[in-house]
Amino acid sequence: MSKREPPSKQTEQQVQQVEFDRSPNTEWHAKHRLPNNPTLDQRMQWHMEHARRCPCPSQDEDILEDLKKRYLGTHQDFWIGYHTNDQRVLGLWAADCAEHLLPYFEETYPEDPRPRDAISTLRAWVQTGEFRMVVIRGASLAAHAAAKAVKKDELAAGFAAHAAGQAVGTAHVPTHALGPVLYSVKLVAAVRPTDVKAAVAQERAWQTQRLPEYLRPWVDAWLEKTYPLLPKQLRMQLD
Repeated sequence: MSKREPPSKQTEQQVQQVEFDRSPNTEWHAKHRLPNNPTLDQRMQWHMEHARRCPCPSQDEDILEDLKKRYLGTHQDFWIGYHTNDQRVLGLWAADCAEHLLPYFEETYPEDPRPRDAISTLRAWVQTGEFRMVVIRGASLAAHAAAKAVKKDELAAGFAAHAAGQAVGTAHVPTHALGPVLYSVKLVAAVRPTDVKAAVAQERAWQTQRLPEYLRPWVDAWLEKTYPLLPKQLRMQLD
């Protein structure tokens, strides 16, 4: 729900056309060889770490049900069926969702670059895949600090900055990509308090159109889990 369309907004087609190198991470593979006759536990741990570090296809389809039993519903469950390149696509989507809200902050605080810097940091990680925790954490904390510095009656500005702070965290943990969605719901409620349900539906449609279809089941499942975190009164407006 943007006052204007940010110039760097990605279209659904652009997101779906993102291509990353899918060559095996040979250095990682060389250092992380499974032993002969590995246990199920060793295979599961290897699968999860491999998904985080390497974009090549997994060879462990026969342990899929075991992986689900152990990890489904945890903050690690993204790695059951996705890998590092998928996380980068998810990060691009989170950046789009946060940037869509950013005008509500920048039109009120045009001299504060911290939320936009967080989104730029996320986009840089998407492009390079180079992860440095100090950089990601610093950008996230700065955006959240910007949100906390807004005036009490400027709720939309605060929610937009918080969305940027959550989005950049996608580079660390995939579930942070849900943050911009939840903050967009709060922002919509603040901006259109008499038309919340329709406004939220409009924003969610915008977000969904830009999310590659193969990622939607995971995102939808986690949104179902996280929606109860919204204020009770707001959830009642959405029912």
